[in-house]
Amino acid sequence: MPIKLFDSLTREIRELRRPDPNNPKDVFSFYNCGPTVYAPAHIGNFRTFIINDVLRRLLELEYGPSKVKHVRNLTDVDDRTIGQTQKEKLPLGEITKKWTDLFHADCDALNCLRPHVEPTATGHIREQVDMIEVLMQKGNAYRAPDGSVYFKVSSFPNYGALSRVKERELKVTNSVFDADHKDEVGDFALWKAYKPAEDGDVKWPGPRGASEGRPGWHIECSAMIKTLLGDTIDLHTGGVDLLFPHHENEIAQSECCNGTKFSRHWYHSEHLLVEGTTMSKSKGNYYTLGDLVEKGYSPMAVRYALLMGHPRKQLNFTLDSLHAAESALGKLRSHFDSLQIFSNQAASTQSSSHYSEVIEALCDDLNTPAALGALFSSISNWGKNDPSAADFLAFKQVLEVLGLELKKTDEAAPIVAQQLAEKRWAAKKAKDFAGADALRKELTAAGWSMLDGKDGYKLEKLKG
Repeated sequence: MPIKLFDSLTREIRELRRPDPNNPKDVFSFYNCGPTVYAPAHIGNFRTFIINDVLRRLLELEYGPSKVKHVRNLTDVDDRTIGQTQKEKLPLGEITKKWTDLFHADCDALNCLRPHVEPTATGHIREQVDMIEVLMQKGNAYRAPDGSVYFKVSSFPNYGALSRVKERELKVTNSVFDADHKDEVGDFALWKAYKPAEDGDVKWPGPRGASEGRPGWHIECSAMIKTLLGDTIDLHTGGVDLLFPHHENEIAQSECCNGTKFSRHWYHSEHLLVEGTTMSKSKGNYYTLGDLVEKGYSPMAVRYALLMGHPRKQLNFTLDSLHAAESALGKLRSHFDSLQIFSNQAASTQSSSHYSEVIEALCDDLNTPAALGALFSSISNWGKNDPSAADFLAFKQVLEVLGLELKKTDEAAPIVAQQLAEKRWAAKKAKDFAGADALRKELTAAGWSMLDGKDGYKLEKLKG
């Protein structure tokens, strides 16, 4: 089945290139921008990463696992990571390792596949310097008086094609200090000269003729893509916030350096709103995965909730949507349990078409809400046909593509325990702590523990 995605460059839905199945070396090259590892990733970041994970799984389903190469970078040197070293008085590597480890743990909890390659900016300094030197030789970049190097935007006539930046006022994305050293206000930094007071001990030898320092933000992705995937890739993705200036600048520097098209296809996912507005710590609606787990929600419910809106439309994330996600996952688990009788049976050579509309929706511009709707529609129509082992395998397949992991549910609490829990929760909310303690003792005597969260509780059966 062909996979069609909206292309941010051409502004139309286009079919992705299918690699030649008879050529082992022909693989679909797929790059998405990863996190800047200076703090925990928030759920807005993870919406993009989960969307990319579903896309990766869909590509492997349609093209074959060996025909897809997925690269996602880690930005481990920039203004924010260096700023964190100054704040915590720790080495750069120690800071970035801590947040990289947390990012990986969160990805694992959300059932996101690890990329085939996960390069770091600090691990590819030489490649970035090499690209900058080529751009300087070609006249696309110049050395500033302070020893920094800037890309000359006027040297690339197609600048702005992705973001339509020429149709509006060009944004100033560098500091005033940097602007004093640039030829034009729109030029962007490829290499930043070392500033002892700001950079501490973070520095590397610069391109020929430039000062020691560190790379600018944009050049890292171009250098890692060129090194790991080649001069032209099949698909580049990221959040819509990266469209300008980051991806616009990637195109300019890569195409000027390599002399060829940078990416055949561009795909961007939209912003996440929380409780109807942008996320902000001051608004109290800024959530990391850890924050939501502390409230009693499962990572799988977070994943499901982030798939409930079309990736190219803003999604309003609410705590109520997590309750709906938990309920939906419960129904999927029940359906999965009903098919378990076929788990040890061999499927016939004829495949099941029960869930084909799920895959069709994903192949049509990664329409995740339509895919989830088709999944539940298939379940509701289940009684019209006799189930088979092929149906069981097909159901497992669509769950795998969506990345929904249905762990076996714990033993359900009896009605008596549920009623005690509800009474205790009500007593706690009413600040009747003596009554709440007494009800907890009754629950313990009944063999159940009650784990309190900020917005709810969870019952667990006591061992022994």
